[in-house]
Parts: sequence; C-alpha cells; structure tokens
Amino acid sequence: MTSDLAFKSGGTSLIQKVIRLRVLSLTVVAVIMVIFFSIANDRFLTRTNLSHMLIEMSLVIIVGVGVALVLITKNIDVSIGSMVGFSAFFTADFASKNPTLPLIVIVGVSILFGLALGSFNGLIISTLGVPSIMVTLGTLYIFRGLDSILAGASQVTSQNLPKSFSRITGWSFIGIPGMFIYALIVCAVAWLFLQHTYAGRSLLALGNNPNAAKKMGIKSRKWIFIVYALSGALAGFAGVLWSARYGTVDSSTATGFELVVLAAVVVGGINVNGGIGSIGGVLVGASILGIISVGLSLLNVSQFWVQAIQGTAIIVAISSNMIINKRLSRQGAK
Repeated sequence: MTSDLAFKSGGTSLIQKVIRLRVLSLTVVAVIMVIFFSIANDRFLTRTNLSHMLIEMSLVIIVGVGVALVLITKNIDVSIGSMVGFSAFFTADFASKNPTLPLIVIVGVSILFGLALGSFNGLIISTLGVPSIMVTLGTLYIFRGLDSILAGASQVTSQNLPKSFSRITGWSFIGIPGMFIYALIVCAVAWLFLQHTYAGRSLLALGNNPNAAKKMGIKSRKWIFIVYALSGALAGFAGVLWSARYGTVDSSTATGFELVVLAAVVVGGINVNGGIGSIGGVLVGASILGIISVGLSLLNVSQFWVQAIQGTAIIVAISSNMIINKRLSRQGAK
C-alpha cells in the first residue's frame, strides 16, 4: 500500500523504493518481535491474546489513518485523543438516552460529531492560517474541557447502554475481530482514495510540493479543511467503537491516546514534514507498537517503560525521516 509522496516528480520512483523498503523493514522488525515475545511467554501466541492485540491495534490504525492524511499536508493534529474521548462519551450518552434507535444511526451520529470537531480545527487552520500545532494544542484542552462539562463526575457504563450496543464490535469473521476488520477497511479505502481518485492525487500533490500544487490550481485551504474533517470523522468512528468495546466511558477516556497514534504513524514512516509515507506504514507502525505493548505487559513490565519505548520510537523515527529527506533532496538536486 505505498503512496506516491514525492518531493519532485523526477524522484518519484526513488521515493517509492524508499517507502517499500521502509515498510518491508518494519514488517521484518514486527516478525522478529513476535518471535521474541512468543519465546519469552508462551501465552503470547494464544488465540485470546492475539485477538486482544488486534482489537487494541484497531483503534490506533483507524485514527492513525486520519492523522496520516493531516501529516501529508504538512500539518499536525495533537487534539485527536480528546476528539476520540469526547466522541466516545457523547455517543454513549446519546445511545443511553435513545435505546430504541438503530445502531447504524448511533454510529452515524458519532461520525458526524467527530466530523464537526475536526472541521472546527480545519476551519481555523485553513482560514486564519494559524499554525496547526498551536490550534490543535488549544483544542486538545477545549474538547477535553467540554467533555468534562458534559460528563461531569458521571460515567456511562454497559448497564446504561442498550443491550444491542455491544454488537457494533462484538462480532468476528473466521476468528478475526470485527474491530480489526473495520481498521482494514479504513486502510483500504484511504489507499484507494490516495491512489485512484483525483481528490487523492490533489492531496498528495499538495503534500509533495505546495508551490507546484498552487500553480496547478489546487486550493490548499480547501484540502487542509477536508483532511481535518476526515480525521475528525475517523476519530468519531473510533469513539463509538471505543464505547461499544469497553462499555464504560467518562471524561478521561482516551487521555494520552494522541501520543500512541502519533507514535504509530511516525514509526510507520509518515513524515511529519510531509513528502513521504504510506497507508501500509500506518498499519505496520500500529502493529509494532501493539506487539510491544501487549508483549511487555505479558512480561509484567511497568507501563512506564512502554511509554518510554514509544517516546524513543518517535525520536528515532523522526531522526531517520530527516536523514532520508536530506538524501532524497540531494538526489533530486542532481
């Protein structure tokens, strides 16, 4: 699933090779880690544990795809965890008060709610030109504050939710959890969007070379708004999945989740400065962090070390991306 994110048209084939090599290398790393943890703990490869790991990875992948689209435009979104948490509580509260509504309506409401939150970010960034890091850092606290006002000291539990609510995530196909299938569908749609639609190609052109994209008539403000709206919609979808899966949500739901998502996306090879990355990389990056998290948990390693490893992975990934960027820039200049 490689996306042609190139700095210059002449370097496209080279960058495609770099992307494929990056994804292949990460896949090998993931396989090695699976072998290590399966040897270290015989419960790692049990069906129950693998199912749990796929479920944990699913939310990161779904939200990560939205963040990847934002990064492609040379922007960032650190409010994503607050959007997921706010959407989760809003949807659970809405479902508890409207128990007779069809599940598809509840899912749609959550997606639209996330879409509204993401559109708010996109509107400010695209129209006012405020740096995305400043806007989304602010909305990280705004959305969390609004969530706290809505929730107060209360929480929604599975006892308050309709009995049918858990069916959103409580299914599987040939042993594969439904949540992971949702994640794969999101990845497939995002890949098709980037590779095989005019809109996707316009987005890639904007990320590759903003000046050239402007000369081609591609409106950067429009696409920046759209990617933030899409990212918000995926956060809303993840919110309803979160509440359906875990059953209990409150104002602290998904706190810090943005760090896990950003780590997965960056580790997967999406460049924080735009220009290189792939949807497949998001999938592999989330898998690596999921394997580390679950594997270390089985070995009774403190959660502090899991977070420390995630932070280290971000630094290493960004550093390697900078090195790759410099080399590709030199190649493109020749």
